[in-house]
Amino acid sequence: MTDFSFHAQRRARFAALLGPNAVAVIPTASERSRNRDSDFPYRHDSYFFYLTGFAEPGATLVLRTDAQSRPHATLFCQPKDLEREIWDGYRLGPEAAPAALGVEAALSSAQIDAELPGLLDGADSVAYPFATHAGFEGRVAGWLDSLRARVRQGALVPTRQLDACALLDEMRLIKDAGELDTMRRAAQISVEAHVRAMQASARLLRSGMDAREYHLEAELLHAFRWHGSQYPAYTSIVAAGANACVLHYRADTAPLRAGELVLIDAGCELDGYASDITRTFPADGRFTGPQRAVYELVLASQKAAIAATRAGARFNDPHEATVAVLAQGLLDLGLLDGGKVGNAQDVIAQRAYHRFYMHRTGHWLGMDVHDCGSYVEPSEADQAVERRDPLSGKTVLERPSRILQPGMVTTIEPGLYIRPADDVPEAFWNIGIRIEDDAIVTADGCELITRGVPVEPDEIEALMRD
Repeated sequence: MTDFSFHAQRRARFAALLGPNAVAVIPTASERSRNRDSDFPYRHDSYFFYLTGFAEPGATLVLRTDAQSRPHATLFCQPKDLEREIWDGYRLGPEAAPAALGVEAALSSAQIDAELPGLLDGADSVAYPFATHAGFEGRVAGWLDSLRARVRQGALVPTRQLDACALLDEMRLIKDAGELDTMRRAAQISVEAHVRAMQASARLLRSGMDAREYHLEAELLHAFRWHGSQYPAYTSIVAAGANACVLHYRADTAPLRAGELVLIDAGCELDGYASDITRTFPADGRFTGPQRAVYELVLASQKAAIAATRAGARFNDPHEATVAVLAQGLLDLGLLDGGKVGNAQDVIAQRAYHRFYMHRTGHWLGMDVHDCGSYVEPSEADQAVERRDPLSGKTVLERPSRILQPGMVTTIEPGLYIRPADDVPEAFWNIGIRIEDDAIVTADGCELITRGVPVEPDEIEALMRD
């Protein structure tokens, strides 16, 4: 039986952040039609699930705090309907919800418009997610208007509106022990999927089969579901050959060819938490000389980023460590001409590396694959410095990046993407490489939870030979 007590603890923490005499209204995600008589697979809203653990559609959490900031949770959910349950599946229903989920009260979602004005009456503030649910601001305005219509009868309308996401983002940024355990299990499933796909690529090419990107995607999806994952955490990237130079390429029909690389960026979602792994490997299991040279440069930059990831460091530190390694490596490989761009410090100052490395080295990971949480240190947000971007020529504001704390989870994912060009040696054309791991920040470093997929080129070749 699922333990929902930690969701009650989260609601209590959230209530303390809301303060006394406040109301928070947190809806779950809406169902979405895919085409005629068919919906997209349903996935709950992350903020709602974080506070309730409830995965059914058509639900809203209303949290009211008293004068001591103690929470009272009311869940609005779909009513029991035996006929609809024949078609759509079991519904918990409001009668069973309090005992099952640990909320204080539950009502039918059909009652929300009638009940919300009363729940808002007398509150000092109302919090809800800003700009995350289309039309929800209008619903809140409607409930407040209904309450305003009763002011001559003594109703009191909240005078402040707060973005609930700003409070919940800070809570979600640091994961508790249960969340980290789920993320480790999600990572392990994704590890097995990547290993399966890498070995399948070599096996398919040895067999002489007309192997395609979608064959490897099928291996990933099989492993995700076989081990209990509910969904992919995002649309899997399986990019063969030149397609690896397209950052958000999706698995399609391109063939797997000996002598070319395959980049797979894929991860599963397990019990509401995402994993995110990228590996690049030779389709037939053997790196060419230029491929190995670029791969080893990217791997060296990732190792530098990993060494820079620890509590007390800044979120930007791993990126800067990556760029320092890549800048020198691009000069050493002749991908950048030192006579034109200068030394490694000049490459960094002018962002000349951006041509081959155009994204950041990491992002928060959690319930969402690009998880919530500010990348700016909150206590230093007012310390903005203007600088001129050397590529765009525009003036940008830079603020101090986040100080890493234990329990934060980030990806570490440097890459290089080399497209054909007159000033690029042809041996490097169409080489796209990214290496990505998921890292839990610890007091003295970081715990890599995805390294079950090999990253050393010799180990990759050995795995694929097997």
